This record gives sequence, structure tokens and C-alpha cells, in this order.
Amino acid sequence: MLSSAQNLPEQINDWEFIELWVYPIVFPPRILMLASDQNSKCCIYERSGNYKLLFLSLSYDEAHSWLVEDEYERVDGRLLASEIV
Repeated sequence: MLSSAQNLPEQINDWEFIELWVYPIVFPPRILMLASDQNSKCCIYERSGNYKLLFLSLSYDEAHSWLVEDEYERVDGRLLASEIV
């Protein structure tokens, strides 16, 4: 049986970019990963939860609002698929 982390590439086919978001108020900080696909659909995964899907949205703005509302801060930079593949 595959873990959620092993299935992650299948869950985000055709991804365009990935961002890391951190909740710095707790220690150790909680880290989330936002993955956006070519159609602007965004998935937010919890790194410490074996990349469990926490939130799914049809736009980056909706995912961004969800993260900011819970006081997450974006880590500088964005990993682009075009730079890797």
C-alpha cells in the first residue's frame, strides 16, 4: 500500500508551482505546501501529516485567503514546475 506522500505526484498532475507556508506561532512551526495546477486549482497539504490534503480550491486567491485567515505566512520563493522538468 502506498502512503499519501508516495501518491502525492499522482494527486497533483500537471502542477504549475508549489509554495511553502508556515505557521510561526507554534514550535516547531507548522508547515503546509500549496500546489497549483495548470488550471489554477490549488491543493494545500500538511507536510507533517504525510501530505494529507487539507484544503482544495478552484483558485489561488481562495487558497491564499484560507492560509492568511489562519495566520500562515508564505516562505519567500516559489518552486516552478518549468524550472524542474
